[in-house]
Amino acid sequence: MRVVIAEDSVLLREGLIRLLTDRGLEVVAGVGDAAALITTIDELAAAGTLPDVVVADVRMPPTHTDEGVRACVELRGRHPELGVLVLSQHVEQQYAAELLAGSTRGVGYLLKDRVAEVREFVDAVVRVAGGGTALDPEVVQQLLSRSRKGDVLAGLTPREREVLGLMAEGRTNTAVAKQLVVSHGAVEKHVSNIFLKLGLAQSPEDHRRVLAVLTYLNS
Repeated sequence: MRVVIAEDSVLLREGLIRLLTDRGLEVVAGVGDAAALITTIDELAAAGTLPDVVVADVRMPPTHTDEGVRACVELRGRHPELGVLVLSQHVEQQYAAELLAGSTRGVGYLLKDRVAEVREFVDAVVRVAGGGTALDPEVVQQLLSRSRKGDVLAGLTPREREVLGLMAEGRTNTAVAKQLVVSHGAVEKHVSNIFLKLGLAQSPEDHRRVLAVLTYLNS
């Protein structure tokens, strides 16, 4: 599994490289700004060695505002198969929505202060690299709140809203069942009701299902 790290703090960047390397991931590059990230990914892609995932800070030079996440949005447009995991101190709603609007396959958005364990972070990197999703619950909550202008969730029960939030975090039905301490069949029923009430067509692909939900809720 091949990773590129984009973080302007040298100490944090080297720490992430060491952390991931120690757990068997190959870090092929570490860069300190958004321009270098884009150049590095484009060069690797041109050489036929596109990495599996980019781990990038939202705020990077020169303005330390949103260069990192904007670079990730641009890279996803150029290389849809590239996994992107964004780390942030807070939720950038506009760019979080943009990252999720095209496809939630291989996308993650985690809040730094809420990553409680190293294993949890590494699992998120691996999941995104493999085409899964890793969304902090606070990110999901803010995106859902943003979408409530039209009250599109009014028809959902409290339990269905809870299931939807966990789905949007990238959880499988099995993981949702474990989290809520209910049967797998109960989760399947809730998921079916959610899609029926939101008027969303069923899809056999879990990531397309999450994409449909997030795209609809953020439209």
